[in-house]
Amino acid sequence: MFLPGGSRRSRTMTVIILFTPLVRPVPNLNPLVSSLSFPPIPIVQKAARAYDGRHGPLIDLAQAVPGYPPHTDLLAWLSETAGNPALLGYGDIEGEAVLLGAYSQWQSEIYGASLGPDRVHITAGCNQAFIGAAIAVARPGDSIVLIEPYYFNHDTSLSMLGIHRKSVRADADNGFIPSIGAIEDVIDQGVRAVALVTPNNPTGAIYSPEDLDALYDLCVRHDLFLIIDETYRDFLDADRQPHNLFRKPDWEDRLVSLYSFSKSFCIPGHRLGALTAGYRMIEAVAKIMDNLQICAPRPAQHALARAITDLASWRAETVREIEHRRKAMVAAFDGLETWRLAAIGAYFAYVEHPFEGRTAEDVAAKLARERGVSCLPGSFFGSDEDRFLRFAFANADAERIAHLRERLV
Repeated sequence: MFLPGGSRRSRTMTVIILFTPLVRPVPNLNPLVSSLSFPPIPIVQKAARAYDGRHGPLIDLAQAVPGYPPHTDLLAWLSETAGNPALLGYGDIEGEAVLLGAYSQWQSEIYGASLGPDRVHITAGCNQAFIGAAIAVARPGDSIVLIEPYYFNHDTSLSMLGIHRKSVRADADNGFIPSIGAIEDVIDQGVRAVALVTPNNPTGAIYSPEDLDALYDLCVRHDLFLIIDETYRDFLDADRQPHNLFRKPDWEDRLVSLYSFSKSFCIPGHRLGALTAGYRMIEAVAKIMDNLQICAPRPAQHALARAITDLASWRAETVREIEHRRKAMVAAFDGLETWRLAAIGAYFAYVEHPFEGRTAEDVAAKLARERGVSCLPGSFFGSDEDRFLRFAFANADAERIAHLRERLV
């Protein structure tokens, strides 16, 4: 049986300890940091290493990384720029001019709006972009609204900064898109921004342009910023514009858009992201980044500037591949009577497991150890998510995903 009996109690306890390490306050350390749980991805990877291979190779659907390599030309450009002595010193805080120009032109085409290089700040990954935006809009003791289930790094970033989280739960019945009324109900004088991810991590849900228009109007009414993490933007339908917000006449006073180069260009280890906002926000983020990192990694910025313009057809091929994997995930759950595919989108599937009374951490740990399926517990994404697991299907090819069904049965 999948669930353990009494004879395996000690093994089960070991699994729980692997997934939920004790958090002990450490004297003299900042309690806002020491009270946080250990980063979840290494915990899940440790549990997966205990799998003995009895059902075949591990199906790794845990971390949101592209399961295919970068284009060979990009690898060559990265090697070339890494050895360029001119790029070994400090660069401009906002980013290298060549990447600011290429990225601003690219996203101007995506959104049908004029977005100049002076409205972009290059960061060392999208997580850093979020931290910069959060510090720029909120002080310790202020609040930012997050939509639950939320990306766990957004939550922990706010926690260590002393910024309160106001949670608004989105459920499966509404496609994991919250109502405007539910968001408005939690807004008080301490709220400084509403933050969301679309396409969403962990559910894959996609906010429509109409959804985002309504959220933008809400932020205007309450004098708030709208922070949109668009890390998975490039995996939307190519004919679908993500939103119309950059064409709003006053967008610079309200909107912050975050982006990651990791997924579309398959280079998460190079840590590059981007923040697009009005000039006042860019100026504030530059002050913050000068104290965090001074500048994002310079060699990779020059390689990416070329990749944006020269590798458009390759990016289109990778989008088709991700769609192929998404269809394989849908097929794996088709007809399963116990497991439910609650949502699926550009990069993720959010799955309701059938084990009443078992925590998501317990189910995920046993899937990894006993069935060779690595995924993330829904409880990593919110306190009310114990019924769910997140499967990052972009990390495995369609052939491997096809074996998921037999593992779950």
